[in-house]
Amino acid sequence: MASKYTSKKADAILDAIADGAALRGACREQEIAASTFLRWCDARPPLAERYARAREAQFDAWADEILEISDDGSNDTYEDDGRTLTNQDVVQRSRLRVDSRKWLLSKLKPERYGDKKEVNGNLKGDFTCRWANDDEEVDG
Repeated sequence: MASKYTSKKADAILDAIADGAALRGACREQEIAASTFLRWCDARPPLAERYARAREAQFDAWADEILEISDDGSNDTYEDDGRTLTNQDVVQRSRLRVDSRKWLLSKLKPERYGDKKEVNGNLKGDFTCRWANDDEEVDG
């Protein structure tokens, strides 16, 4: 799926990424491989800078999607013989979509979307810090 560089394709890919699309999906829409786009970035530093900015916007788009998914209860219930029932499949799919985005954000942009770890105070001598649910230790 090799393709010659065009600014039109590059712009379309960057726009899609900034709007929340994954790199592979954005490239597929332009009929090029993600590896080809990454080679374009390696060969063109200004494109690489634009890609980095698009990724930052992508993270914000994912955070916005979390709110949209969480607030959308339009298919969460259905009527059956006059009773309102919860559509568990829809609720579970929404939970999975939110959790997937939260996990990705916490790993790809932990300083903004990860769990905060903060230590305050004046410590003298040797000490070890441990955080709950974390294998990381910091010795001082």
